[in-house]
Amino acid sequence: MIDREEVLGNLERYDLSKAKIGVVASHSALDTCDGAVSEGFRTVAICQQGRESTFSRYFRTQRDDAGNVVRGVVDEPMVLDRFSSILRTENQNRLMDDNVIFVPNRSFVSYCGIDAVENDFRVPMFGSRNLLRSEERGDEKDYYWILEKAGLPYPKKVERPEDIDGLTIIKVHHKVKKLERGFFTAKDHDQFLEKSAELIRQGVIEENFLEHARMEQYIIGPVFNLDFFHSPLEEKGEKTELLGVDWRFETSLDGYCRLPGKQQMELEDDGIIPEYTVCGHNTATLRESLLDKAFEMAEKYVAAAKKHYDPGIIGPFCLQTCVDKDLNFYIYDVAPRIGGGTNVHMAVGHPYGNSLWRREMSTGRRVSMEIRRAIEQERVEEIIT
Repeated sequence: MIDREEVLGNLERYDLSKAKIGVVASHSALDTCDGAVSEGFRTVAICQQGRESTFSRYFRTQRDDAGNVVRGVVDEPMVLDRFSSILRTENQNRLMDDNVIFVPNRSFVSYCGIDAVENDFRVPMFGSRNLLRSEERGDEKDYYWILEKAGLPYPKKVERPEDIDGLTIIKVHHKVKKLERGFFTAKDHDQFLEKSAELIRQGVIEENFLEHARMEQYIIGPVFNLDFFHSPLEEKGEKTELLGVDWRFETSLDGYCRLPGKQQMELEDDGIIPEYTVCGHNTATLRESLLDKAFEMAEKYVAAAKKHYDPGIIGPFCLQTCVDKDLNFYIYDVAPRIGGGTNVHMAVGHPYGNSLWRREMSTGRRVSMEIRRAIEQERVEEIIT
C-alpha cells in the first residue's frame, strides 16, 4: 500500500480553492461529474480512446461568461489510449498539477488492477483505498469475510458441486467479456454438470472456472442495491445515510423472464442459458418496516470495516441485497465505493437522499458535498487516502 504520508504530501501541493473532481469515464462517472458541477467544482473525465464521445461531446459542459454551467457535466475530457494509462507518471502528475481529487469507481480498479491502485496511484483519492481490495472475490479478506466478521446475513456458501442440493447460483467471470459475469444456476450436481458443459462449449466460461468460482444458495426474491454514505465529517446528524435504492436490468435474463414458462423451458432444452450482464438500472424504495433492518446492516458493516480495514468506510458504499419471502435481507455483494446504479439518481436525486438533505441529492452530489465541506473546514486529509 502506498504510504499515506506520500499521498498527503502530494495533497499539500494542491491549491484547494481550485480543486477539481476527477473520475474514470465509465461505470458511475456521469453521476460523479453531475454531482461535482452541482457543488461548484470543475470536472475531469479520464476517457479511453474510442469510448470518449459520451463525455467529450454529448455531456461536455458549456459555461457562461461568469463560469456557470448551462449545459453538460464534463469540463475536461482527458483522452488516453487506454484507461490504465492513467497510471503513467506523466498522467498522474498532470492530474495533481491540476488539483484533481480523484473519485474511484469499479471501472478504475477493473482496468488498472487492484495492486496498481494500492501501490502506484499517487493521486489523492476520496474514499477508502484499502477497502477496494475487499471487492476482489476470493481474496482472503474479501467482502464475505467482512460480512462474517460483522455478523451480517449472506447466502449460504456451497463448497463443492457435489454438495448442490437446492437452487444454487454459481458466480464466475465471463470468458469473453472479461469484466462481466458468467453466472448460472443449478438445482443439483447433474444440472451443474450439464449447464457448465454447455457454457464451456458456448465459450461463456473457462474450462477451469471452478478455480475462481463462488457457489452459494440462490435467494428467491427482489433485489435492492442500498446506496449508503458514511461521513467522517458529520458532527450533528447521523454519520450513516441512506441516499437511495436501485435495481438492475440484466441481459439476457430480463428478456428470458418476460417469456411464458413453457418457452423458457424450450430455450433451456435448446441450450440457451440466460446471462447476467448488467445493462441498466432503475430506482426503487423499500417498505418502511424494512428501513430499520437496512440501517442496522449498514452500521454493522461500517463498524466491521473500521475494525478490520482502518480507517474504514469514507463516503459511499453499496450493499447489494435480496429479500426473501419472510422479508429477511441477504447481502450477496458489497461495493466499498460509489455503486454502479447511481446514475439513475443523478440530477433528480432519490426520495431518501432528497428528504434527508431537502434538495436533490444523488450519491455523486453527496461525494462532492463532502469534499466541499472538507475544504471549507480544512479537514481534507480526513477524507483522502
